[in-house]
Amino acid sequence: MPRFPTAPDTTALERGTEIAPRFDAAGLIAAVTTHAVTGEVLMLAWMNDEALRLTLDTGFAHYWSRSRGELWKKGETSGQMQQVQEVRFDCDQDAVLLKVLPQGDGGACHVGFRSCFYRVVVDGRLVERPD
Repeated sequence: MPRFPTAPDTTALERGTEIAPRFDAAGLIAAVTTHAVTGEVLMLAWMNDEALRLTLDTGFAHYWSRSRGELWKKGETSGQMQQVQEVRFDCDQDAVLLKVLPQGDGGACHVGFRSCFYRVVVDGRLVERPD
């Protein structure tokens, strides 16, 4: 049984005070993670009901890995845990924004960069820009 309720109507969903996330057909919701101090976008990941619940309950970011098909606590093996400072939902509660303080070396990307968005398109090709 899901932990989060379903909003009874659009007004409750968009203007109400109850957390009623709208998970997609796969049971997931998009999670954008930003640095709480700088505002830099660190990563985009997915959460299922359990990952969202654990994030809210523990104050540390948890996600659902679509490729591995498993729950993961960010930084559990790398040390790059994400201490959650604020959680926001978009207007229709089908996306969540986490503002976090990165732990460890401050990185978020499994490739070793501070942000997963370390490449920029230049002349139709991807170029690394770790800034």
